[in-house]
Amino acid sequence: MATVLLLRHGRTTANASGLLAGRRPVDLDESGFSQAKRAGGRLSDLPLKSVISSPLLRCLNTVKVALPDAEIVEEEGLTECGYGDWEGRQLKDLAKEPLWQVVQQHPSAAIFPNGEAMSDMSARAVATVRRWDDKISAEHGPDALWLACSHGDVIKAIIADALGLHLDQFQRIVADPASISVIRYTPTRPFVVRVNEGGDLAALVPTKAEAATSDAAVGGGAGG
Repeated sequence: MATVLLLRHGRTTANASGLLAGRRPVDLDESGFSQAKRAGGRLSDLPLKSVISSPLLRCLNTVKVALPDAEIVEEEGLTECGYGDWEGRQLKDLAKEPLWQVVQQHPSAAIFPNGEAMSDMSARAVATVRRWDDKISAEHGPDALWLACSHGDVIKAIIADALGLHLDQFQRIVADPASISVIRYTPTRPFVVRVNEGGDLAALVPTKAEAATSDAAVGGGAGG
């Protein structure tokens, strides 16, 4: 089976201002475009057989900057979780909602008002990646590499599945903006080869806010 490189989009204007963008057409900010360019430096020499992306603007622009010559296939199955009425709101305000603690501690039970259940997001994202991996493997062989550009919570759900973790454990995983995680699927099991690679090491120094909370950033956060 093939190997998928999971690229999270670069930092967005919503990430920078603490908003939950959801499926709104927000774009990369200046830092996000720089992150995408740096990601391209890590990806450009790889023999990628396919480049698949969430149809949302921030993912498409990340791929266009990182791999300007790539033919991009838009895939709805990789789109952001449908946060419904939470979209466009400040994360600091959402943290006061009762649903926030469900998302943190029992995300498999979280259903966003007028939006998507996190379990449904996970199921369609995993099914999408496995379907594309089967297709690319059949066309190009088991040593094929391909790229999927998506969103923080979506990538975390895919990694959790590959690790054999219940969705309730997926908040233990980090997928920073423009990071790359790698999964190699096989007939018996997936191998998680890399997680959250490519960020600036300076981002490892936690901010005071990060050090003071055990909550995961819904939507994936802005990174370091």
